Amino acid sequence: MNFSTFLRHLREGFKSIFRNGWMSIASITSIVVSLLILGVFVLLVVNVNSIADNADSQVEISTYLQLNVDEELRTTLQEEIAAMPEVSSIKFVPKDQGLAEFKEKLGEDQQELLEGFDVDNNPLPDTIRVELIDPSTVDFVAEKIEALNEKYTEKPIMKVNFGEETVETLFKITRLIRTIGFVFVAGLALMSMFLISNTIRVTILARRREIGIMKLVGATNAFIRWPFFVEGALIGLIGSLITIGILFAGYNQLLITVQEDIIIKMLNLVPLSSLWVWLGGSLLIMGVLVGVLGSTLSIRKSLKV
Repeated sequence: MNFSTFLRHLREGFKSIFRNGWMSIASITSIVVSLLILGVFVLLVVNVNSIADNADSQVEISTYLQLNVDEELRTTLQEEIAAMPEVSSIKFVPKDQGLAEFKEKLGEDQQELLEGFDVDNNPLPDTIRVELIDPSTVDFVAEKIEALNEKYTEKPIMKVNFGEETVETLFKITRLIRTIGFVFVAGLALMSMFLISNTIRVTILARRREIGIMKLVGATNAFIRWPFFVEGALIGLIGSLITIGILFAGYNQLLITVQEDIIIKMLNLVPLSSLWVWLGGSLLIMGVLVGVLGSTLSIRKSLKV
C-alpha cells in the first residue's frame, strides 16, 4: 500500500464517521459506557489491593525478652535476628518506651488503668520488633526466633507474638480480595469487548448495501476493508479518550474530597500519578483494538455478498 492510498483510506474513515452520524454516536457511546464501567471497577480493585497490601505490611513480630537479659546478650539477639534473610528491619523498644506507647494507645479516658505504673514500677518487658520482607513468612520467622532460645542456657526470649489468628485471617481476606478482583476485572473486560464489538458490527452490517455496491463496481476486498478498519480504530480512539477524561476527572475529584475527610484519608487511596499512564494506556489500546476487531469481524461477513 502506497502513502496516497493510505491517506485515502484515512480520509474515507473520517468521512464515514460523520456520514453515519447516529450509528457512530451509538458505537462511541457503547465504548464509553463499557470502558467506563471497566475503568471504575479497575480503580476499585487497585485501591482495595493497595489497602490489603498496606494491611499486610503492618504485620510484625514482637519478641518479648526476659526481665534479666543483660545488654550484651540482647545485642547478640538483635544481631542474630537482623541477620535472618527474611527480616527487613528490627527495632529495639525499651520497656519504658513500651509503657509510654501503651499509655498513649489507651487514651486519656483509660489512664486510670495504668495508675501506679511508672519508670520504677514497669511490668512490661523489653521488646524487639521485627519487620519482614515478605509478611507471608511470619510463621516461619517466628519459629526461627523462638529457636534462638535453645542456644542459651538462660533462655532470653520470654515470648514471640505476631497475633497468629488475626494474621492468618488477614491473609485469607487479602487473598480472597485479590482473587475476586482479578476474576471480576477479567470477566468485565471480556463483556465490554463483546458489547462494543457487537455495537460496531451492527453499525457496519447496516451498510451492507454500500459494501455490495462497491464490490459490484470492482473494488477489491482489501480496498473495501481498510476504510472500515480506520473507522473502527477512530471510533475506539474517540470513545476511549472520552472515557479516560471522565474517569480521571472523577477520580481526581474523589481524591480531593478524600483529603478533606480524616477518616477516609487513612485508607491511603492510590494517587492518580501512579495510575494515569498504565490505566489510561490500557483503556486507549483496548478501545482501539476492540474498534478494529468489531470492524474486522463484521466486514468479513459483509464481503460475502
